[in-house]
Order: sequence, then C-alpha cells, then structure tokens
Amino acid sequence: MELEGQAPVQTEPSVDDRASQASVAASSDDEVVFANARLVLRDEVVLGSVQTRKAQIVSIDTGVSVPTGAIDIEGEFLAPGLIELHTDNLERHMTPRPGVKWPLDAAVIAHDAELASVGVTTVFDALRVGSIPSAKGKYDKYARNVADRILMLRGARHLRISHYLHLRAEIVSEALLEELSEFRSEERIGIVSLMDHTPGQRQFRDISKYEEYLSGKHGMSQTDMDAYFADLKALSARVGPVHEPGAVRIAKELGATLASHDDTTESDVATSLAHGARLAEFPTTMEAARASHQAGIAVIMGAPNLLRGGSHSGNVAAADLVEAGVLDILSSDYAPSSLLMAAVKMGLESGNMATGLHTVTAAPAKAVGMADRGVIEIGKRADLIQFGVAGDLPVVRATWTQGHTA
Repeated sequence: MELEGQAPVQTEPSVDDRASQASVAASSDDEVVFANARLVLRDEVVLGSVQTRKAQIVSIDTGVSVPTGAIDIEGEFLAPGLIELHTDNLERHMTPRPGVKWPLDAAVIAHDAELASVGVTTVFDALRVGSIPSAKGKYDKYARNVADRILMLRGARHLRISHYLHLRAEIVSEALLEELSEFRSEERIGIVSLMDHTPGQRQFRDISKYEEYLSGKHGMSQTDMDAYFADLKALSARVGPVHEPGAVRIAKELGATLASHDDTTESDVATSLAHGARLAEFPTTMEAARASHQAGIAVIMGAPNLLRGGSHSGNVAAADLVEAGVLDILSSDYAPSSLLMAAVKMGLESGNMATGLHTVTAAPAKAVGMADRGVIEIGKRADLIQFGVAGDLPVVRATWTQGHTA
C-alpha cells in the first residue's frame, strides 16, 4: 500500500539485485519451501509452510508436514525480515573507540553482517548531515563519503541485506543545506529527519543529560561544555529559520519520507505535520506521542528504551506509549539485537507474537511506502527470519533475503 501523497521508496523487485548470491536448499528453478513453522502473519500466528520462488512468496499453506527437500523450521517462528528505520550502529563500527577510525568499507561490511545476524533484512542507515567546521573537530562532514561506500558495496553485491539511506538533517549546524544538496533522488534516500539538538529543548531539555552525554562520549570539561552550549544556542538562532524549511524542501525533492525527531509539545507536532512529516522519531513526552499518533504520524520509539524500562535521556518511557496504544514502530537505535528482543517482549506480553512483530515489519514498511515487504503474503519479497524463544529472549537461527541466506 502506498501512502497518500507520498512517493514509495524505490525497492528491489528482482532477484538479480539480491544482497547475496548464496542459497540454501534452492532447486534449479530457485524454489524453496519452509515447512513446519509457526508463521507470523499480519495479525496471527499459524502452523504452516511458505513456498518461495525467484525472490517472492508464491504460496502459504497450513499444517506441519515437511515435504522432501524442504527446510524444516522445527516448530519455531518464521517471520518477515525486520525493517530498521533508524540505527546509529554503523557509527560504532566506524569509530570502535574514541579517536579510533576503522577502515570504512570494513565498518560497513561488519555493520551489514551484524544486522543480518539479528534478523534485519532492510535497513535505513542513519547518517548525520550538517557539519560544524568551526567546532574544532566536532561534527565533521562525513555523510557523503559514507553514503558513497554503502552504495558502492551494495552495487558490487558485497552486502547481505537491503540498504537505504536515512539522512539526519541537523538544523543546528553550519553546512546543512550545502551538504544535503550533494545527494540525489536516485541514491536510495528513504528518510530525511529533522534534528535539532539545541541545548535545553527536545531530547536535551534536561541540560544535565546533555552534559553526561558529552562528558562520556567526548570527554568534555564543564568549561568546554558551557562554551559549546552557548555557541550552539547562538548558531540555532542564526541558521534555524533557514535550515528547517530548506531541509523540508530538499527532502521533498529527494522523494524521501520526512521525519521529525524528539518532538516534545503539541506545537512541535503541529509544525511537523505542517512540514509533511510521516514519522515521529522518539517523541520525548506522552503529549507529543499522542498528538503525533492522532495526526496520523507514525510514532517510533527505541527498543532499548522498552527493554530497559525507560529512556536514557530521562524522557517518556516506551512502555507507557505501548500501554496508551500510541507506539507504532520500534527502532534498535544503538543496539541492533534489541529490535527483535523488544518485539518478542511485546508479543509475549500481549499473548500474540504478531502484535510485537508488527512494530518491526509491517508498520515500518507501511510508514515509508514499501509495498513489497514486511509481511508474509503471496507476492511479497521472500525476506524471512527463523527464530526460537529461550525464556523471553529470541534466538535467531537464520535470515533470508529474497529467498537466499543472508
């Protein structure tokens, strides 16, 4: 289903564009049967089998029989591959320790493999756009170079899963519009999110939390932080009125889904709605989450928040949004394994695994206009994962993209 008024994300309809050439139990006509599985469908879990051919699901049957040559799922769950809309995980591979720069291609390949190992089959790699050259090393320009490497590795079929770009447009920067203008619509730009990290508002309304972050990640002293905050506030006042509408304009030109980030008040949500935002990433309050949900803007919360029982920034707890019925999508944010863990937690607590998996499969697919994946249905992409549950934790056994092992 395409969203009204929104161009669908460019997808990969052909098996020739698959991430990996490897296959498991594939016959000469590229057919695979996954049998004896607990199939996680849109709204329910049923015992059955799935047949795939040439990257697509071609039939779904009920029952526990295992035909000759089929892959026996052994009664475990067979679910759609996970769709990750916002992850900072690549940055961790690029800079595994403070001051350590890892070879970029190696970082992308390791990031890709890690995501495949935890059941992600489609990822929107979040890259900050908007540097501050005058900040003496903080927030240097990097997105264009990283995007080039992701696209090159994908084009060479060195990546296991499907990659799109998520450009995090940092309003409080000096070079945002210049850097955004370097991207083109044909470069798989799936999402552009509006970020505003001005101290004292949104994610960092509580300045002490921002101080903890900068001290822990960058080793900044209190004197340095005070000066840095003053600079950011002055920069925000100077460039914000130009950068925000400019980023919205470029997002539309790129054909990307627009996302807000850290909306806090109903006024923030009203502004996001006026901009045409379809996603509300990590609203910081119940007020903003309710307003977004009611406005038809899909609410994304962090899976780590749900698993930890609260936000590391002191903002609203994801569990409270689940209880209020206003959480639509989960994101692993900084911990890839948390995505399936949180979805399974929701499934177990609701008594229906499909409820939890919906937040990491069908819901994100719909939010970004991906009509070809996110559900186990005839005609959809054969992006699948097999997992068991040990206590309350998922154990991923295998991941397939377009019917082939990832």
